[in-house]
Amino acid sequence: MGMNRGLFSSASDEWETPQWLFDQLNKEFRFVLDVCATPENAKCPYYYTKEQDALNCSWVWAKNCWMNPPYGRQIGQWVRKAYEEAKAGATVVCLLPARTDTAWWHDYCMKGEIRFIRGRLKFGRSKNSAPFPSAIVIFRPRNGR
Repeated sequence: MGMNRGLFSSASDEWETPQWLFDQLNKEFRFVLDVCATPENAKCPYYYTKEQDALNCSWVWAKNCWMNPPYGRQIGQWVRKAYEEAKAGATVVCLLPARTDTAWWHDYCMKGEIRFIRGRLKFGRSKNSAPFPSAIVIFRPRNGR
């Protein structure tokens, strides 16, 4: 079939942000902190790695945060954390699978600003588009929509 099996299986839940998409959003938001990164794929001057466990760190100090979380079972925890950090004063822009049937989508994403992405994204260096639609969800401080 010619597709990278690791990219489309649950073997990896990490989907590298397309650079053009990040650049477009970065022009608007001027990100300081990438909350889910590796030293190889960090998009911002400051970033949290898996070892630093961003779910247990403050993001508010950075003011403008980028989040492309792991898309596995923990995704609901990441979305909840983004929502909570926005209530505390950060702007958090999230690249998420548009899973509108999930509890985390209804509990948190519906309270943010949602920008659906037309078509399907090609993540990282993949030749194939993702097998799911994506959305940008923006959580702003104090319901500042």
